[in-house]
Amino acid sequence: MTSHLRRELRELDVENVEAVPAEEVPSGTRAFGVMEIGALLVTLGQSATALRQVAGVLHGWWSRFQEARPSMRLTMDGDVLELSEATPDQVAEAFEAFINKHSSVEA
Repeated sequence: MTSHLRRELRELDVENVEAVPAEEVPSGTRAFGVMEIGALLVTLGQSATALRQVAGVLHGWWSRFQEARPSMRLTMDGDVLELSEATPDQVAEAFEAFINKHSSVEA
């Protein structure tokens, strides 16, 4: 799922999309953190519409996999949007509020 999302994000007007390496797992440990599997760092650059584009792709990705109950965490300028066990309407509302807070240009 994450590799497909990464490809989609790279098609946008962003500077970079890279996988964030997971922290080293202690020896003898078999479990791993779910958040570490799909961590991506997206560098937006100077595009005024990049945040809205990225949020649109993330919302689309979440919608396609909502039955799997994916959780998502977006961080920008110290502000965090964390989605887990949300309804489609709650997700749409949360994305719109996050975009409006961090975007100087409305699309």
